[in-house]
Amino acid sequence: MALAGFGLDSLIEIVASTVVVWELKGTGLGREKRALRSIGIAFFALALYVLGQSSFALGTRFRAGTSYLGMAWLTATVIAMLTLAYGKARTGRALNNPVLQTEGRVTMVDAYLAGSTLIGVLLNALLGWWWADPVAALVIVYYGIIEGRHAWREGT
Repeated sequence: MALAGFGLDSLIEIVASTVVVWELKGTGLGREKRALRSIGIAFFALALYVLGQSSFALGTRFRAGTSYLGMAWLTATVIAMLTLAYGKARTGRALNNPVLQTEGRVTMVDAYLAGSTLIGVLLNALLGWWWADPVAALVIVYYGIIEGRHAWREGT
């Protein structure tokens, strides 16, 4: 279940990256504002999905299985996303491009989600704490709402 949620987050990351490329190819303030609002919507969608998934897992006491391949993939993803987030934020600041800076925050959320999923999956596998993953994911809900509001406000 956690890996499925992470997969959706990765899809949102791809959409947000596509929005940034679209915005960088165009010109004009209207295009930038639409791009920021689109990224804000992606953050809200992520927060809503993770909240629903976490609530379902906690409410049904869902016990995820152990996937060592999934844990390895999540570890690699955390490292890659942190590196990408840093690069996007740095480049966005250098170009004074708020869309690219916001996309850097989207990538950081992806890294946080991968990290919290990894911690939850590890605690479940090592200690049998079935509830660790859905509780850890709630941090992402908070962060997603904060960043979604920020992107939306920048786009209005």
